[in-house]
Amino acid sequence: MTPVHIIWFKRDLSIHDNAALSQAARSGPVVPLYIMEPDLWAQPDVSYRQYDFLYHSLRDLNVELSRLGAPLVVRVGDAITVLEALRQAHPIAALYSHQETWNMWTYARDKRVLDWCKHHNITWHEPVRNGVVRRLKSRDGWARSWHTTMSAPVIAPPHTLSGPTLPSDKMPKATVLELDTTQPTTHQIAGRHAAQDTLNSFLTQRGRQYRYEMSSPRTADHSCSRLSAYLAFGTLSIRQVAQATTQARRHIRDIDPQHAKSIDSFYSRLHWHCHFIQKLEDQPNIETTNLHPAFRGLDRHGPEHPHFTAWATGRTGYPFIDACMRYLNETGWLNFRMRAMLVSFASYHLWLDWRATSHHLARQFLDYEPGIHYSQVQMQSGTTGINTIRIYNPIKQSQDQDPKGQFIRKWVPELAQVRDEHIHEPWLYPDFPDGYVLPIVDEKQARKFAADTIHHLKKSYQNDPSTRSILIRHASRNSPDRRPAKPKKQKSDPRQLDLF
Repeated sequence: MTPVHIIWFKRDLSIHDNAALSQAARSGPVVPLYIMEPDLWAQPDVSYRQYDFLYHSLRDLNVELSRLGAPLVVRVGDAITVLEALRQAHPIAALYSHQETWNMWTYARDKRVLDWCKHHNITWHEPVRNGVVRRLKSRDGWARSWHTTMSAPVIAPPHTLSGPTLPSDKMPKATVLELDTTQPTTHQIAGRHAAQDTLNSFLTQRGRQYRYEMSSPRTADHSCSRLSAYLAFGTLSIRQVAQATTQARRHIRDIDPQHAKSIDSFYSRLHWHCHFIQKLEDQPNIETTNLHPAFRGLDRHGPEHPHFTAWATGRTGYPFIDACMRYLNETGWLNFRMRAMLVSFASYHLWLDWRATSHHLARQFLDYEPGIHYSQVQMQSGTTGINTIRIYNPIKQSQDQDPKGQFIRKWVPELAQVRDEHIHEPWLYPDFPDGYVLPIVDEKQARKFAADTIHHLKKSYQNDPSTRSILIRHASRNSPDRRPAKPKKQKSDPRQLDLF
């Protein structure tokens, strides 16, 4: 029996710019494989919304693979069990999958798969799909490496694929996986064509006001790229987006300078996307442990605290906070500044532990990317030890980003009749509606307590060797345009949580 080359699709659900697929196709008969792992979907950071998007992405991928001659084989179960069953039925020449930096569960699973491969003398090829470097020894030169990767030619799909015809398992129903099917699914359409249309519309039309409209939830839905979900599921590669952005920038630079500046701003965020994922690759416990040791004894409230439920359901009494959370819970997306504000309010004003709030947010984000997510949540919670402490004032953010309360009224209908001048602090005025809640904390007092506590702790580790170690390991060395910079203490970066 002829040995087969297994292409294990993970978060790279496309035949385009797919080095694993290309390498396997050149080597012999192939089996395109997706392993649907129920244990992964039992983790606290995944959700029905994401599963639904995955399901439709896999259907689209299957269509593309079928046209090449080798339909996608879906198997349900533990990865080792699935791979061993395939090995028993067909000799495996090699395993191919892109290098993955995802959550702690997949990290442990991949270590088990590597042991299985070694035990059976099967070579596991893991080409890189983004700018993340495995076993990185130093951040020096990382930005140049990223540019080199982004500049390499996009890999064309194979003309044809051949291999044995194998049956697929049925994808389990979300209810069988005990996912919360009451969660609304996203309005974003899965698949490569929808991803490409979204990219094109952003670069040619929607992104013209990106620099000016990405901060407010009233305008960000239209003016942000909305590519983050496609990147998270691998329908598009970061390299495809980077090269399309470069081409668009070149085309419009002289025609529309304002649009070109917005494209420049967007391009820099592609660099930061990989920069943050690199942090998790270098230190996987960022998902579970305060980055700086000085914060590991910090006692914050857990998910059992009433403040957590109020925050997670949009019932804190702060209209803009509640509107943003309700919008996120309903749609699966929120612009970067508002994500940062929600985390800041939870970690500082409500004094909630980021490990609890990060799981709620991860389940809501259709574009959940652990590398970006946990690094940014820790940054906004003040536990990295190297970033400036930034506590968002929810009232000021409301006044700045939704001055007339249009967004608030849409998502907090209890406040529909409140006057414009009262909408940001309705509890201060006689037209406060009976159906809304009073603030669960005093904004000024809560902010002062958090600031005093964190800054006192910060003073205690200013000269701590741990701080220098974190800077060396995680701080950015170079800006996206390759200009060198010495490692130094970083200020909070405005590119937070969702970079697009």
